[in-house]
Amino acid sequence: MKDTIFYLGLGLLCTHELDAMPNHEWRVLPLLRALDDSLGEIVFIVAHVPLFAMLIALIASMNPARRRLARTSLCGFLVVHAGLHAAFSAHAHYEFHSILSASLIYGAGVCGAAYLVAERLRA
Repeated sequence: MKDTIFYLGLGLLCTHELDAMPNHEWRVLPLLRALDDSLGEIVFIVAHVPLFAMLIALIASMNPARRRLARTSLCGFLVVHAGLHAAFSAHAHYEFHSILSASLIYGAGVCGAAYLVAERLRA
């Protein structure tokens, strides 16, 4: 069950990143919002290539300790990420106001929290 929760959270995060494009997420991010809109979009997209490559490598690692740490860290990030979206929701350029966007963001956060609870109960 814990693996199902993890993969659901990962799927929600990946789908949220698709949703981030029409919602111009780079306009809210502190390091990217100062850039011209077209450059910010390119940097946002290109930055996800190494991020996702590293993420996939770590969560699929053949080393059980590394894989467990990566999965636990990602689930912690899902919770923090949901909190950051809540904090930035009043930003002038924040566009994630649809039910779909909220479901992806906060659903991933719930999955992350559930995974962390399951991991804690396992210990």
